[in-house]
Amino acid sequence: MMKKFFGIICILAIIGACSDDSIGEGEPNPSPGEGEMFERSSMLVNWADNIIIPSYTEFSSDLATLKASLEAYQSDVNETNLIELRSSWIAAYTTWQHVAMFEIGPAESVGYQLNMNIYPTDSEKIESFIINDNYDLSLSSNRDAKGFPALDYLINGLGENDAAIVTRYNGTEKEPLFAYLNSVVDDMVNLTDSVLSEWTGGYRDTFVANDGASATASVDRLVNDYIFYFEKYLRAGKMGIPLGVFSGSPLPQNVEAYYKGDISKTLFLEGLNAVQNFFNGKSFGTNGNGESLATYLDELNSVKNGEDLALLINKQFDLAREAVLGLSTFRGEIENNNPPTDMLLAYDEVQKAVPLLKVDMVSAMSISIDFVDADGD
Repeated sequence: MMKKFFGIICILAIIGACSDDSIGEGEPNPSPGEGEMFERSSMLVNWADNIIIPSYTEFSSDLATLKASLEAYQSDVNETNLIELRSSWIAAYTTWQHVAMFEIGPAESVGYQLNMNIYPTDSEKIESFIINDNYDLSLSSNRDAKGFPALDYLINGLGENDAAIVTRYNGTEKEPLFAYLNSVVDDMVNLTDSVLSEWTGGYRDTFVANDGASATASVDRLVNDYIFYFEKYLRAGKMGIPLGVFSGSPLPQNVEAYYKGDISKTLFLEGLNAVQNFFNGKSFGTNGNGESLATYLDELNSVKNGEDLALLINKQFDLAREAVLGLSTFRGEIENNNPPTDMLLAYDEVQKAVPLLKVDMVSAMSISIDFVDADGD
């Protein structure tokens, strides 16, 4: 009996030694069992019913509007209809920023992110497809010739101004141009309908039911996807790579929506809003809030250097937003400044959120990171 009792004491000592890494130096460890009452299932329900499915539903609706605008433009090629098509594209691109982080389940199965928004787009490949009228957008090798970036080229990059773009669509290439435009939009619609129908047709219940605490549980997997999105797509893709942070020289052609030129900053800010809203459990399209990563951290009484960790993360998101708001367009910052100091400083504020999420938050929640950082930062 004494041996069994001694063994239990040893196990408790080991658990105590592996305390929360997010606790600041000199801060007391949480009491045994603290945070155990937090129901992950409630957070999963809020994520699925109030954030993920509504955002996919809105995005699907925006794509339907985009398709209708394309049909109107095709039936009457003029500058007014081109502008309306572009407006629908921007609206859908904006909503896309709210679903891009959910690369789990149905989205993961179809490679949703890779098929919808890989940039820079390959304009030469697109032109060859239009000329030869021979392409298969389902091939992974053609991901850089489809999705939102391909539409950017097709409705913003075919001429120096709207009149020139309309002239090309009214010229000898009219039929193959519209054939390709329709193929790209139809591909986006079909992928989205597939993902949304799975979420509403059964995956939602599977996602919520998988409420354990393991590497394969829904919370652990989506938290990894969330951090991966923030680090690789928001921080690096939208800012770091065009800035030349990883290559040593600026790459302005790598900004999101390069041919539109003036919306890359807007898309970044929308993505940052989506990330922060998800962290706080804010319902998509409403002011409602539910169980979230922030409330989870609060339940765990997680602190860093004497400050509440959830507040620290929100504060850093706010500092990043403030720094980006002070910039001109991303393309303009990079092309007109050597070096683009202000944008690099703003990038630093975005970067500061990474260790808060990737080290402090996951340590508090006992979640392991399942991807490798390849940026060398």
